[in-house]
Formats: sequence, structure tokens, C-alpha cells
Amino acid sequence: MFEAFDRRGELRAIAGGGRYDTLLESFGGVPTPAVGFGLGDAVIVELLKDLDLLPPTDQGSVDCVVYAMDEELVPSVLKVARSLRADGMSVDAILEPKKLKWVFKQADKIGAGYVIIVGSDEWARGEVGVKNLATGEQSCVKLEAIGEYFKQ
Repeated sequence: MFEAFDRRGELRAIAGGGRYDTLLESFGGVPTPAVGFGLGDAVIVELLKDLDLLPPTDQGSVDCVVYAMDEELVPSVLKVARSLRADGMSVDAILEPKKLKWVFKQADKIGAGYVIIVGSDEWARGEVGVKNLATGEQSCVKLEAIGEYFKQ
């Protein structure tokens, strides 16, 4: 058995584990050697808070939401998100199929300033749609200029 603690020893165990050779047998299984390991996610969050390493999750902490209109464009969402993150922006990439109305509600809920929509026609032209949620303005932006668009 083992447990891992923060260096100061102020929190509960961050992780722990050991051998559990009789565990399966106690539930009616055959005797089987076993090991287990677990992480304390709540403890890890507390540790990250204490060290001021937890990313912001408050309203407005996300610059933009990126969404693909078609499931086959999801890899393109990741490409756009990666590019924007490299420029220092915080990005929420929606990777599962959702209705566009849901995407805008989610962006509003988290306080994002922009929604970037990856559509088939725009992507074929090397562009994405960008909607400024504060002004309602929509425009198509060339992929190679997407980082510059947000620096204006």
C-alpha cells in the first residue's frame, strides 16, 4: 500500500494504491492477484489552487468557442483551436455534434467574446466564419490571418 501527499503534507492523500489480492474473491470471483491505484481529483484541484496553477474558469475567461458544422470537420476545429492557443488565446473547442443554437448559448454562458464556425464551404476557401458576440458582427476570415483578426 502507498499514499502520495503534497510536499507540505497539508492536504489529504493525492493518490494511493496497493495490492488487493482478495478483492475479487470477496465478490465471488476466483482468487486473482490484483493491484489498484486511485487519484483524488478534488485534492488535486485544491493543490492547484494553493499553487495558483488552476486556469481561470470564471465568466469571460474564454476568448472564443470553435465549432464545426459537420462532423468530418472536427479535425479542422482542432487545427483552428491550436493556432489560436499558440497566439495566447483561450479557446473552447466543441468536438461533439451540437445544434448551432446550443453553441451560441454555451458561448454566452461562459462569457466568450467570439464564436468561430468551421463550415464546409468556408473551409474549402481557406476561411472560417467569426461572429463577434458583443457587436453581432459576422465575417469570414482567412485561416492564415485568424490570429491577426483578434489583435485588431
